[in-house]
Amino acid sequence: MKNNISWTEKTDDGVKRETRVHVSRRNLKWQFKRADEDRWDYDSTPLEADWDMLEDILKRRAGRGRAVDLLDSIQQLRGKG
Repeated sequence: MKNNISWTEKTDDGVKRETRVHVSRRNLKWQFKRADEDRWDYDSTPLEADWDMLEDILKRRAGRGRAVDLLDSIQQLRGKG
């Protein structure tokens, strides 16, 4: 299963922000890029909304029989498990 998840949202100031997450059972690699910036940001801490979106995407995949183990790992890394 491909463990790269990405989504795009508009920020409060109207700029698109793309988020990419490489997911493994023991580690997450977050990447962020705003449409008005040239480079990806690998150092910022994910927002609470980013964690929520990641869990939501994995829950939808788990409902189709995918990503159940990854969802458990994400919740442990987030501190919910």
